[in-house]
Amino acid sequence: MRRLRIGTRGSPLARWQAEAVAGALVRAGAPAAELVLIRTSGDRLPSKPISSAGGKRLFVKEIEEALVDGRVDLAVHSAKDLPAERLAGLNVQAVLPREDARDAVVAPRSCERPAADPAALFAPDRAPRVGTGSVRRTAQLRHAYPHLEVAPIRGNVGTRLDKLEAGGFDLLVLAAAGLVRLNLAARIAVRLPVDVCVPAPGQGIVCAEYRSGDRETRDLLSTIADRDASAALEAERSLVTALGVDCQVPLGAVTTVDGDDLLLRGVVASPDGARLVRRDAAGSLVAPADLGARVAAGLLAGGAGPLLEAART
Repeated sequence: MRRLRIGTRGSPLARWQAEAVAGALVRAGAPAAELVLIRTSGDRLPSKPISSAGGKRLFVKEIEEALVDGRVDLAVHSAKDLPAERLAGLNVQAVLPREDARDAVVAPRSCERPAADPAALFAPDRAPRVGTGSVRRTAQLRHAYPHLEVAPIRGNVGTRLDKLEAGGFDLLVLAAAGLVRLNLAARIAVRLPVDVCVPAPGQGIVCAEYRSGDRETRDLLSTIADRDASAALEAERSLVTALGVDCQVPLGAVTTVDGDDLLLRGVVASPDGARLVRRDAAGSLVAPADLGARVAAGLLAGGAGPLLEAART
């Protein structure tokens, strides 16, 4: 069995993910893998909003090119960073159990006892300036708390926390999964309920990308595939594909797995949060793609189409 070369970004969270996958492969009987750090276009644009700079592919383009060219054997990504459209010749496998998919609010260290619920943290009398790099979070937060000042922020988790401590923001909203995986769970003031903020499709899921014809890597990845995470990712990506959208629009989707049963919740919002369409549906573990398509159809029937078109333009 050959030693695998794993392509990954160089951020602390990306390296954690790649190392976690490499460790799982070793426990499954593979040789120790080599991490190949690749700087992506997204890493070279530290301040420009992702939605206007070219979308999620900015964070995977160079890694996928290395995979197609054979310079690496597999790539490890946060599933939420993958664009909806796959490159020809590449497949994706969800690996490792899903971490908490919810978004989390982080307060400065100087805030000794932050409020324990979102309504109190975002109270009008506090007039907080909230930082997030996501149009999805921005729209849903503005819908739930119209008085909020929500401003864009870029950079990895550490960079964003530094900006918070420097006084650039009063609060941050980040993925809980990233904070947990970086041993920063203690920084979480509150985890946002999905009734307030539906997570990004694939949030909390780590996936491995490989060449379609590489049967050895495919078979090895199947030994560390997580059943529940795989089903959730298929349902959520099916919804995204059915809507024909990407990260430039305020779209959330999250799947709850209970045995062989799935519950998928989807949301589409106008960028300013004034309008919002939600749909839930139940399905089976054996047909997650069908569930995603059904929820997408429900969103469109509920009026999501004009919101998506407005967000695109």
